[in-house]
Amino acid sequence: MAVANRPGLFTPKPTDTLVAEAQERGQSLKRVVGLLDLSALGLGAIIGTGIFVILGEAIGGTGPAIVLAFVLAGLTCAFSALSYAEMASTIPVAGSAYTYSYATMGELVAWIIGWDLILEYGVSVAAVAVGWGGYLNEIFDTAFGFTLPDAISQPPGEGGTVNLPAAFLVLAVAALLIIGIRETARTNTIMVFVKVGVLILFIVLAFSAFESDNLSPFMPEGFSSVSSAAALIFFAYIGFDAISTSGEETRKPQRDMPIAILGALLVATVLYILVAVAASGALPYTELDGSEAPLADVLDKGAGISWGATLISLGALIAITSVVLTVLYGQTRIMFAMSRDGLVPKKLASVSKRQTPVFATVLFAGLIAIIAAFVPLTTIAELVNIGTLFAFFLVNIGVLVLRRKRPELDRGFKVPFAWLLCPIGAALCVYLMTKQPFDTWLRFIGWMAIGLLIYFVYGRRHSKLRNGTLGGGEPSSPATREFGRG
Repeated sequence: MAVANRPGLFTPKPTDTLVAEAQERGQSLKRVVGLLDLSALGLGAIIGTGIFVILGEAIGGTGPAIVLAFVLAGLTCAFSALSYAEMASTIPVAGSAYTYSYATMGELVAWIIGWDLILEYGVSVAAVAVGWGGYLNEIFDTAFGFTLPDAISQPPGEGGTVNLPAAFLVLAVAALLIIGIRETARTNTIMVFVKVGVLILFIVLAFSAFESDNLSPFMPEGFSSVSSAAALIFFAYIGFDAISTSGEETRKPQRDMPIAILGALLVATVLYILVAVAASGALPYTELDGSEAPLADVLDKGAGISWGATLISLGALIAITSVVLTVLYGQTRIMFAMSRDGLVPKKLASVSKRQTPVFATVLFAGLIAIIAAFVPLTTIAELVNIGTLFAFFLVNIGVLVLRRKRPELDRGFKVPFAWLLCPIGAALCVYLMTKQPFDTWLRFIGWMAIGLLIYFVYGRRHSKLRNGTLGGGEPSSPATREFGRG
């Protein structure tokens, strides 16, 4: 498909070109990921430290009705998951929301969301990695009777000089990503089975101490407290979007990606609800309020299992490792897609002999390791929340735009009642964005301003779409036909 010279800022990139480019030699990734590993990728990103700590933060006002908050948050997330499933099955390439926005709303919107995702994923990896050392120390203390000194396990401002465990984790994960996607996916799948097993064991042990009296009063402060808790708990579900970054490395993307996205969210939701029910029944919610390790407290105080803290620490340690692996993976694939479009230096789209974006992986792992080692992350981590909601909002809108502009595209999955559900999903994202602190909005706007400056100074001048140097084939190219049926 011929592309006119100098398209406008809101000219979308042809979906046929997007798919065909993904098959060009030297610019493509390796399709080796199956349904099991793909689903594990989603669970690896979703089930992190959130479920291990969020109960203590949210249960104070809701009481046992925290279960309803998990249900409400899961339903809220489900709207965006449906939209991601449709877009991932229609445009099976790397890039997630960045690529979907490019195909529906044009280059400027795509750049904005891509720049947003760089922040979201990078800060998320650094913030999660910082907590890894704490759980590592707890296991060292329990098993061997010693802990790492604060000087090498805490960042400046928190009693230390450098957080070496956090930096080590990021660099070790990067090395695995460079080795290959098959090895990465299999390692993550093993970790997911272990951490899901830990949560299931917790559920079984907690239910052994279940007391129905602990569920009364069920909703001590009314339903308003449930909706407030759901706004907080929502972020324990974030991560399924990482699945969509692997569209170019999935063997059967049209079939497998919708199943993995929706399946991972469903499994995580069921586990979260069971954990909430078991915890609320095993220990009065007043004893969990404010706890930094609520699941460990449930097993220790409620079930009388003293080794519960070690069990939870092991689960959290594996969960954090899996989250760092999957989210760093997602960030490198988004940058790979942006580089292939010419919006950032082309070196970032270069792949190794094992067909992994090695330069992008090394660059981002290095930067994130430095942040994790030396920066105490507190309020800046809130940027993850607002960035994620912004991405979800655009994907919901993108489904409707693509339905309107390209109704003939073969979709492996279609959002049912899209003209109703997608606007609801977008509206829920906007609602939760309005609940973010004012300082977070200022940081977010500042980051976006820097991104726009870079785009107009570099990205716009080097854009392959604007310069008429896109690769790919015609609408009936072999690549389009190959993935048109999954």
